[in-house]
Amino acid sequence: MRRVLLVVNPASRRGGALAERARRAIGRAGATCDVVMTERAGHAAELAAACAPHADVVLTLGGDGTAMEVVGALAGQGLPVGVLAGGTGNQVVRALGIPLRVERAVAALLGGVERAIDLGRLASGRHFALAVGVGPDVAMIAETSAAAKRRFGTAAYAVSAVRAITRLERFDARVTVDGQVIERSVTAIMLANLPGVENGRVTFGPGIRPDDGLLDLCLYDWRSVGDALRTFWRAGTGGIAGDPSSTFYRGTAISVETSPLRDAEADGELIGSVPLRATVVPLAARLLVPRGSATT
Repeated sequence: MRRVLLVVNPASRRGGALAERARRAIGRAGATCDVVMTERAGHAAELAAACAPHADVVLTLGGDGTAMEVVGALAGQGLPVGVLAGGTGNQVVRALGIPLRVERAVAALLGGVERAIDLGRLASGRHFALAVGVGPDVAMIAETSAAAKRRFGTAAYAVSAVRAITRLERFDARVTVDGQVIERSVTAIMLANLPGVENGRVTFGPGIRPDDGLLDLCLYDWRSVGDALRTFWRAGTGGIAGDPSSTFYRGTAISVETSPLRDAEADGELIGSVPLRATVVPLAARLLVPRGSATT
């Protein structure tokens, strides 16, 4: 019988409300469960570090921030972590193909497979599994109110996303990939670790793998709304490699500077302004993913 540590963020959009349903689902899967509740930012990492030695599996129930606190705290320890959707965006859950409904997710994860993946690590010590972004994604997150997220969930981001993309705010970027300096004007930057969102159905760039010991730098230069729509179409239909508005690089260490200064996000959480530096930590995380996930 496996021992599951369930780390719940009750302040997330649905974490507190779903905790009991998750606990019962874990019991139905034949595992024992210890539930711990976070009380502040950074607490999930502390709880995971303190309680994980007594568990066989750790599940998180909250937003992407809660998930990455736990994944970062347990990086390199070999303990499998599964992510349950309890926030609004749930980008990590969506990227890994984990069901959004908590009962289905528990069954899929505890009956799934373990996958070792790389992590990105920022100079601040923060880890990311999906990507770091600079551009319209930041505006989408920043301009969506908490009230709208509580009321409409993921759909609340739609209006902010359309508004951010149609503004086409270009900026000058100076990026360094393993010592190679690239300078150009862009509309968006993505430092990707996982292939994309929606279980890999929408890709950030070509050939991105979460276990190759590399981060992928994706530069997008949209000069019209039509350019942006074409990139999104290609991203969802397998043709992103040939997109004329996109350029791609790979490396183990990537730094980003912009003029004027721009804010950034990591796995759907705002992290402040650039400059930023990210390095890859090969195979640092051991994640539970459903059988048939794009990462298996």
